[in-house]
Formats: sequence, structure tokens, C-alpha cells
Amino acid sequence: MTGRTVLITGATSGIGLISARELARVGALVVLAVRSVDKGRAVAATFPGRRAEVRELDVSDLASIRRFAAQWSGGIDVLINNAGIMDVPLSRTADGFELQMATNFFGPFALTNLLLPHLTDRVVSVTSQLHKMGRTHLKDAEDLAGQLRPYKGTAAYNDSKLNLTLFSTELQRRLTASGSPVRSFLAHPGIAATNLATHTVPGKVTRALRFLFNDVEHGALPTLFAATQDLPGNAYVGPDRLGGMKGHPKIGKLAETALHPQTAARLWSLAAQLTGTGADLPAVA
Repeated sequence: MTGRTVLITGATSGIGLISARELARVGALVVLAVRSVDKGRAVAATFPGRRAEVRELDVSDLASIRRFAAQWSGGIDVLINNAGIMDVPLSRTADGFELQMATNFFGPFALTNLLLPHLTDRVVSVTSQLHKMGRTHLKDAEDLAGQLRPYKGTAAYNDSKLNLTLFSTELQRRLTASGSPVRSFLAHPGIAATNLATHTVPGKVTRALRFLFNDVEHGALPTLFAATQDLPGNAYVGPDRLGGMKGHPKIGKLAETALHPQTAARLWSLAAQLTGTGADLPAVA
């Protein structure tokens, strides 16, 4: 990875931190795009060779994303959309989005589209096996933004990860149609003992039974595999054991709901309307 630039969101804890640290260890210049610059700097100071930069970015805030993208210059070999939250109380962002959907989907959608002119190799979006339990809400823009239905934290998380997965597959279709060499990949950590879900009942169970699941270092392996290996576009990388919950990276299968081109195109259109991004990469004819 020497000479390559990797941009990773949410890199101050969990699999994001491990991924950033290991990519820096093997020679990449890693840019930590994080909400807390002070926390990011403290983390970066522990990396081998200090091959890391820290820049402020709140992926739940479109204004922050636009500032970040406007200030970027130079190429990005690998963009890792890692930042995410899970099963939090209902909250809405300044843009009017439900917070989980904003962080896990709208933010990566807008950031990726705004940085596309700088991307040279690949986009890795970190999803979850729970995308298989998600539902699309694509009646109109308000429906997608989560303004028309009762809020359930776990369901909102599943939906946001399904949308991220649909975005990634549609991104690959549009990149291919445009003749771009950039590839879009998905990675999931299986069930990993991170801080993402420590406040939830499933998260507490995971920590109590952590010997059955991935530790954080193994949870980061699918992301690292997708960020570094020569894979076909739309590869979905996750652990190889216990139904994808634990183990080492292998290419797996997405849910059928994540593979519908018409659904993905509809999602893209609504997300572009809501974020004001995405129009530069037209739909597949």
C-alpha cells in the first residue's frame, strides 16, 4: 500500500480504527475523517510510522460533508465508508433526516458522490448482514427520510444498511456504464465485539458470548480484504464461518433485495433529490 491514499470515516474506534492502523502499518497514507479531531489525533499518534492525517467530518451532516469535499485536493485510491451507528433513540439531523439513515446511508451516498472526481481505485462500504432484514421505503422523499412511519431503532438500522448496500451495487452499475475503472465493494464484520451496539441487548449478549464471535481485529479483516485485494466489482466480503458471523474473509452473497436494479435506481434518485448529490453519475440506460 506504499504510495496509496486511503480515506476512512469513523476511524477512532472499533473496526475503523483497526483498519486505519493496519493500512498505515503497510505503508498507506491514511486520512482519518472523524467528528472529533482531538480524538482522531490521539489515535493517529499511535499508528506505526505516523502515516496518518486527521480531518474533521460529520457524516450525518450534509454541510460538513460539503465542506470536507470542497477542501479536498489530490487523489484518493481507497474510500472506506466505515462510520455508522446502531439502534439509537429517535433523533433528526439539521437536514431533517432520521439520524441512523443520515449516518449510515445519506452521508456515505453524498460523500462518495462528491469525492468521485478524486477517486482512482475503489470504494468500500461497510454494511451488515442485517441488511437482509431491512426494508426499502421509497414511496417518496419523505418516506425515505423516515418522516412518515413510527420509529423503531433496530428496524431503522436494518433499513439503513439495506439502503447502503443498494447504493453500493447501483454505484458499481453506474461506474461500469460510465467507463470508470473505480470499483465498488461491500464488507461486513460478521458479529464483532465492538462498541457499536454495546448499549443494545444484542450487543450485551455479544460481549457476554464474545468467544463465539469475532474480536475487533478479526472483524476488521473483511474491510481490509476489500480495501487491498483484486476483487470483482460488487464483491461482498465477510467472515467465512458460522453463517458469516466469524472467521476470515471470503466473498459471500447479498440478499436478493439488494440486487434489484430498479429498486436501487429508485433509491438513488430519491437520495440524489434529498442530498443534492449524485446527478453527475447518470443512471444505466
